[in-house]
Amino acid sequence: MPVTQKADRVVLQHPQGASAEILLYGATVISWRSASPTVPQPAERLFVSSKAVLDGSKPVRGGIPLVFPAFGAPTHPDHIRLPQHGFARNSVWAFSSTVMDNEAGVSVKLSLDPNDAIKAQFDHPFHLEYVVTLAEHQLSTGLHVKHSGLSTSAPFEFQALFHNYIRAPANEVLISPLIGVSYYDKTEATEEARAIPKVETREGVDVKMFTDFVYENAPGKYDVTSPSSTIEIKTTNFKDVVVWNPQQEAGSKIGDMEEGGWEKYVCVEPGYVRGFVKLEPGQTWLGQQVLTVKV
Repeated sequence: MPVTQKADRVVLQHPQGASAEILLYGATVISWRSASPTVPQPAERLFVSSKAVLDGSKPVRGGIPLVFPAFGAPTHPDHIRLPQHGFARNSVWAFSSTVMDNEAGVSVKLSLDPNDAIKAQFDHPFHLEYVVTLAEHQLSTGLHVKHSGLSTSAPFEFQALFHNYIRAPANEVLISPLIGVSYYDKTEATEEARAIPKVETREGVDVKMFTDFVYENAPGKYDVTSPSSTIEIKTTNFKDVVVWNPQQEAGSKIGDMEEGGWEKYVCVEPGYVRGFVKLEPGQTWLGQQVLTVKV
């Protein structure tokens, strides 16, 4: 079957051999296997730490964690009760429907509505839908955020991001094009230094050193290139992108990171994280990415 529902996850299978797995916990994509146009054998394109917890007790270290409605430590007055990166990645989502199932691809929709635990952290009326679509060489993820309150309700503000762990040799991978884009360096030692924008001067951004850069008003289309593969990330309504790899300096301090795991991936994370999206009652916002295996 192209769509298989299990107790804790949904499995997508494409007729040409590609596959994807989505945990209901966090709506986290934990596997994407795809061939390339030049290599017919499907290969895993995402990194998940061998020490990652998949039982719903904590967010998954790897795959594509879903960040909403706050990125990092909350800074918005309405978000002060939220945990880091919000609640989407550690809430249990519901399987809604199979959206598409044909030769072109297979697509499913998951949904999340406020429950008592969420309302204690974020007391706004919303409805989230997450659509994951698998094609022969492609995976797309789309987050639909609806303000489901009455017309008299106040608007709410949020941030959103797809925390992609792209499987690639960290010491050989390059991300482009980011030259000329302003970014904030979160590895700086002081809050003052972290708040000063820098300008990217490199044709290809590497992560050979501990890297945690937030690029603002970025191009929205990126190539993640290593000697064995190129994955294109094309985005909609995500004006920013984060490039992160902890290297040993910070990676060795992450409890659920396997030894040397930081050598096996780069995080290229499209998002809206500098500032906030403001959503009025009845409005729906869509943030989307399409990952394509090019080589």
